[in-house]
Amino acid sequence: MTGAARGIGAATVRALCAEGYGVLALDACAGDGPDRGPGVEYALAGRRDLEKLGAEHPGQVVVEVADVRDRAALDAAAAKAVTHFGRLDAVVAAAAVICGGQPLWETPEAHLRTLWDVDVMGVWNTAAACVPHLLDGPDPSGGRFVAVASAAGTRGLFHLGGYGAAKHAVIGLVRGLAADLVHTGVTAVAVSPGSTRTAMLEATAAIYGLDDVESFADAQLNGRLAEPEEVAALIAFCCSPQGGVANGAVMSAEGGFRG
Repeated sequence: MTGAARGIGAATVRALCAEGYGVLALDACAGDGPDRGPGVEYALAGRRDLEKLGAEHPGQVVVEVADVRDRAALDAAAAKAVTHFGRLDAVVAAAAVICGGQPLWETPEAHLRTLWDVDVMGVWNTAAACVPHLLDGPDPSGGRFVAVASAAGTRGLFHLGGYGAAKHAVIGLVRGLAADLVHTGVTAVAVSPGSTRTAMLEATAAIYGLDDVESFADAQLNGRLAEPEEVAALIAFCCSPQGGVANGAVMSAEGGFRG
């Protein structure tokens, strides 16, 4: 599980633990340091967040500090998960950042590179490191790869063109991966959250100059924000044996998001 230390990632770790999984919970733990990348103006999760999550599930969660931009680190983490738990059944790529606040033609190239490197190449690196272990497992038909996309992956959002492009790419990557996994039993799915009560949504509110994330509820047909646990429940389903039916799909957790 990447991007595990807080938000949807942490909620998914808890949901998977409730289903009996052992989880390697991975996060860069960049906090408010320079490793966040250019354009990321909010604090990311820190080491304390990740360690607290691990302490909630002693013996069931193994924590790993690593950056999804570092392919070698992900290779090592995937191998560690297999060594520790005996096999790899499911992989969730949730690590992501957001930045924006200007028209696409005014967006600094460095900000676009941050979005590409973390949100897209992070998923690519996770798949490249982990899918071979899914294929080599004792029962590949149960192997699941799930990437967290976004409502921004299927539509354009004002002053978030770079973020939207990155999430469109995540969806394309998952669909291509599903096609490459034909007849293997391993499946690939994207889960697309709408406005969810997370630190990233707070950062989005700051980009738009809003004082309160509740303002985003007006863009949801159900009239409220999603909670991380609700999105996590859908991700956990996609990780399950029954979740294979969603292969190649973009599973909406958008709450009727209207943009």
